[in-house]
Amino acid sequence: MMEHLSSTGDLCGTVVAVQANFYQVQLEDISTPNSGSDAQKFSLGSSTLLCTRRTRLKKIGQQVMVGDRVVIEEPDWTGGRGAIAEVLPRTSELDRPAIANVNQILLVFAVADPPLEPYQLSRFLVKAESTGLDVLLCLNKSDLISPQEQIHISDRLGAWGYQPLFISVYKSLGIENLSQALNGKITVLAGASGVGKSSLINAIVPNINLRVGEVSGKLARGRHTTRHVQLFELPHGGLLADTPGFNQPDLDCHPEDLASLFPEARAKLATGNCKFSDCLHRDEPECGVRGDWERYEHYLVFLEEAIAHKNHLHQQADPESTLKAKTKGKGKTYYEPKLESKKYRQKSRRTQLQELEQIYQESEE
Repeated sequence: MMEHLSSTGDLCGTVVAVQANFYQVQLEDISTPNSGSDAQKFSLGSSTLLCTRRTRLKKIGQQVMVGDRVVIEEPDWTGGRGAIAEVLPRTSELDRPAIANVNQILLVFAVADPPLEPYQLSRFLVKAESTGLDVLLCLNKSDLISPQEQIHISDRLGAWGYQPLFISVYKSLGIENLSQALNGKITVLAGASGVGKSSLINAIVPNINLRVGEVSGKLARGRHTTRHVQLFELPHGGLLADTPGFNQPDLDCHPEDLASLFPEARAKLATGNCKFSDCLHRDEPECGVRGDWERYEHYLVFLEEAIAHKNHLHQQADPESTLKAKTKGKGKTYYEPKLESKKYRQKSRRTQLQELEQIYQESEE
């Protein structure tokens, strides 16, 4: 077991799963360095330990996340147990999903079954761009469309600023090219439910056999089967993080930053087409960013959501606020005035009972 010990005698590893208060840590082979280039190289040994977190880390508020490189004390090789004593510095950190040291996001969508929805895809892309990580767009089930349709989709997404990788897990098309793009990196797999994420992991990670969900015929959406974040070791190096499926990621960026999350708008900003540093590219005069790109309508919808989210945070931070946030429909937020006077508020049941009891006592007297 000495190959897992550093020169200082510390035992190091990577957290590959978190469940309750236990951490599954895959031990590192120190013969391969873990620093240097931006694309970190990982060579994980076959040994794993089920670890707890030292009380000291809990007292200082140190969270242990999937993807963290950690130092382990007092390993019990017989029982396969250990204790995490230190979390090494992170190169990146995501909160949803909670994972550290990620290099890129692999966004997987299907071109058919369920059909490709531009608005939903755009929403996922903007959320992925907000992380500041590289975004790799992968389109599954390409065997269900014609070559002409594939060219049309590729040209359309090219105008968005992306060069999608077309694959078919069912026909084993494009899997090798995708595997090469994942080598030596920690990659987060994301995308709408039912697009084939679990099937894709089964195809590129040997002996995993994840449960695969079917697409709902009524909603044309998949039933997600992943319940928690977990890292899987790739055959040629690197780690892949599977994340719980979701259909509509939230957009919590600042309104002023939203345009920079669209590559086609980012290119316009880089050439100085907009004269205002705080421009929202909506109705400002002489704005060269708005209007002449396909996803501009998506941008306007997302902008309204970002503004509503910002106002909501402001109202929460202001105890003197006269507005309260409410939701309706598909999670859309709106605001209505608070009732300032107590005479407009409905009395609680307890207050009503107390008043009735007082009236009864007065009548008895």
